[in-house]
Amino acid sequence: MRVAMLTGGGDCPGLNAVMRAVARKAERSFGDELIGFVDGWLGVIEGRTMPLTVESFRGTLPRGGTILGSSRTNPFTIDGGVEACRKALDANGVDALIAIGGEDTLGVASRLFELGVKVVGVPKTIDNDLSATELTFGFDTAVQIATEAIDRLHTTAESHHRVMVCEVMGRHAGHIAVWSGIAGGATMILIPEEPFDIVAVCDALRKRHEQVGKFASIVVVAEGASPKEGTMALVSKQVDDFGHVRLGGIGQTLADEIEGRTGYETRVTILGHVQRGGTPTAFDRVLATRFGVAAIDAVHDGSFGRMVALQCGQIVRVPLTEAVGQLKTVDPEFYHGVAEYFFAG
Repeated sequence: MRVAMLTGGGDCPGLNAVMRAVARKAERSFGDELIGFVDGWLGVIEGRTMPLTVESFRGTLPRGGTILGSSRTNPFTIDGGVEACRKALDANGVDALIAIGGEDTLGVASRLFELGVKVVGVPKTIDNDLSATELTFGFDTAVQIATEAIDRLHTTAESHHRVMVCEVMGRHAGHIAVWSGIAGGATMILIPEEPFDIVAVCDALRKRHEQVGKFASIVVVAEGASPKEGTMALVSKQVDDFGHVRLGGIGQTLADEIEGRTGYETRVTILGHVQRGGTPTAFDRVLATRFGVAAIDAVHDGSFGRMVALQCGQIVRVPLTEAVGQLKTVDPEFYHGVAEYFFAG
């Protein structure tokens, strides 16, 4: 078979590991010929490809990013985009396509499958917000990076008696914020799922500093977190091809509000793309490899229109529609159960 791969959306650690696994099993077990579409769906629209072999992925297992490049292009918002995709697949003799990405990339894949494209999905998002899979590769690496940053912020906060605001990724779901905040011993964690009350945030910090005797606090905030309506002003942002607001900046706004309302010196650290780049953890390398092997197996089983997923420790196949139908957000019982015993104390 002639199998194509693409990586779409934001890059994350483990993408190369997925493709490496696909290449090794496709070439050695099935005798497949592989190509990659460069820069995600944009590369498909423009018909830009590169040959892929086992040799293409030598040394890439510990390497972050994606050797194919990526983009946030949506063929369904571009005039003639869908037809251009179908023509490119036909022109390159593609028998099957493996799309590696998050909600948007796999949403496009799901719609193309309905139009007859033979596609298998692999879940990719550091936010861990894709339904139908317990974990996505890249998440563990992002949490580890954020936790290490929070550990470092503790010492400087304590030395100068400051409040430190640490902004982490998480557009609609606060999984990175919650996991890293718990692991790093944060004073408070603010997530997109629940708009925060800035007055309550400041009151909790005052209580900690004045009554508990702690003169340093760490507030972890997901980039998509927002205040309750009418309590804080936020700046409007640009949107991408999928209609998502370009985020980043809530950390500084929050820090300014805390310092202005409490008088405590407050500094902000925005981790941003540091969470996406660099070497994937061992867990993410293994999970990505398992996904890659399962994806090429699904291709040869003719199991199209499905995504490989992790459930109860096993790799399974689920419909793409199930994967992208609804985002997986933080369980409120988990968030509040931990918050009640550990936060702001």
